[in-house]
Amino acid sequence: MRLKVRGLRLLAPGVMLAITVAMAAQFLSANYGAPVMLMAILLGMPLHFMAEDARAGPGIDFAARGLLRTGVALLGLRVSVDMVARIGWPFVGLLALSVAAIILLSVALARQVGRDRAFGLLTGGSVAICGASAAMAIASVLPPRDTTERDLSFTVITVTALSTLAMILYPALATMLGLDAHHAGLFLGGTIHDVAQVVGAGYSLSDDAGDTATVVKLIRVTMLAPVVLVAALALRRTAPGTGRRPPLLPGFVLAFLLLAAANSLHLVPEFVSDAASALSRAVLVAAVAAVGMKTSLARLSDVGAMAILMLVAQTAMLAALVLTPLLLGLV
Repeated sequence: MRLKVRGLRLLAPGVMLAITVAMAAQFLSANYGAPVMLMAILLGMPLHFMAEDARAGPGIDFAARGLLRTGVALLGLRVSVDMVARIGWPFVGLLALSVAAIILLSVALARQVGRDRAFGLLTGGSVAICGASAAMAIASVLPPRDTTERDLSFTVITVTALSTLAMILYPALATMLGLDAHHAGLFLGGTIHDVAQVVGAGYSLSDDAGDTATVVKLIRVTMLAPVVLVAALALRRTAPGTGRRPPLLPGFVLAFLLLAAANSLHLVPEFVSDAASALSRAVLVAAVAAVGMKTSLARLSDVGAMAILMLVAQTAMLAALVLTPLLLGLV
């Protein structure tokens, strides 16, 4: 018991700092419309010195990993098999193929811009699935690297900025191309990175487009679990100097799958899933704030313009993969 209390005291300063930064980000988002994930990581970065402080460091480390995994696991209560019936298997198949194609192309493209496969997997997964949440989940199963925090912060910042830009431009593009509310919702939900921006873009057109876009986006969120599992299997190897292997199935992925199954079987009351959704969002914002605090601004500049162009290319490829079959009437 004493050890547990001691552990909580050790973690408390850093965790409370991450929560405070997350609350500030939520305030800016609610009152000024700024993307909450972007605000969390930008507000956290100037506090990088706190991550190196003996009192706050352990809690910040815990928030960046432990809170992250809790938030991703709770996302399972937002998805269910019923969603597939509303959209149809052909389009769900298109989403799955698009996710796989973007990730594989990203891994190949990373080599061309001087980055490793892990960077390609990280950026490709974030673009293809659910933005910052996917980036953080994938980062948690990547092998330890000196550039882990830098690459993760870069990905969160860039993918959130691109998602916000897509929220503004894609509804206008859907209107210009003459897409009806249903097909516009399929396009927006299948291409915009973050859930909040999908909701904003969809409902800016109509309620029908917003409902469809949100469901499609949540179906993409379900693909996070198999992608993280495949990534863990592909990267599973002996960690340097420890002789231990990462778990075959990360615990938070298993929790995600179990909660999604429970939700699909209608075992979870709606008020519980709504509360879990809000809690998941809050926990992920605190985790992103902690990642920001662990990121050195000086090292972030080392990523380079080519990496930004890589994410722009990934975003354009995803839009083309989803939009082309819609325009051709294939789904």
